[in-house]
Amino acid sequence: AAELEYESVLCVKTDVNVYRIPPRTSNRGYRASDWKLDHPDWTGRLRVTSKGKTAYIKLEDKVSGELFAQAPIDQYPGIAVETVTDSSRYFVIRIQDGTGRSAFIGIGFTDRGDAFDFNVSLQDHFKWVKQETEISKESQESDTRPKLDLGFKEGQTIKLNIGNMMTKKGGTAKPRASGSGGLSLLPPPPGGKVIVPPIPPPSSTAIANHVTPPPLLKSSNMSNADILLDLDGPASASKPPTSAPTDLWGDFSTASSAVPNQAPQQSNWVQF
Repeated sequence: AAELEYESVLCVKTDVNVYRIPPRTSNRGYRASDWKLDHPDWTGRLRVTSKGKTAYIKLEDKVSGELFAQAPIDQYPGIAVETVTDSSRYFVIRIQDGTGRSAFIGIGFTDRGDAFDFNVSLQDHFKWVKQETEISKESQESDTRPKLDLGFKEGQTIKLNIGNMMTKKGGTAKPRASGSGGLSLLPPPPGGKVIVPPIPPPSSTAIANHVTPPPLLKSSNMSNADILLDLDGPASASKPPTSAPTDLWGDFSTASSAVPNQAPQQSNWVQF
């Protein structure tokens, strides 16, 4: 499994200073002011990589990329990487060689942002390691727990109710009524009654404008002209008929004789 793991690069900084630090005399921590900060012992490139759960701090030459020193890290914060008490740009790392020998050296960055990126890359890696450890632990605990048997027993059945497929007492589902144009219409509610809207009563104006013709008299002696006269003047039908005057021109002669002062005029007209 270790051979199948690949190495990934977490952080690269092109400018890092390396210092030989004096041995620590007390437990109060390392101080960068005790180092010769103006005269670093080595200057090169820093590269942080990871392989599996282990991170590596590699100090390499800027031009050739030759490895100067390497510090494997199993946990952070820990003894492999420590911060100094008087600055955020300097760290103490434990380097190791292939024979198992180790030594503590100091490293420092000129830019404070480079020191921040170096610190965050290590924190993110070991946060991921912690999450992977918890997930693997939970998976092992789930394997040891008794598994639930969710299979069907012999003769066991289930019943599914899908829409209108299931009906009461094995009856068939009622088809839906479809209208014109392929639109389905909902059936009326059960027990409902169709209410016919009431016809509004005729208004008084319509009643006044309505003329009812008088009833026709069933008489064989009445002609069509008499019927029309009855329709035009219903009130005059009740009066008794009067005799027409025999002299049609008598009114005109009477009207002319009623004027006494008018002198007779001679004309060619014949006076009646």
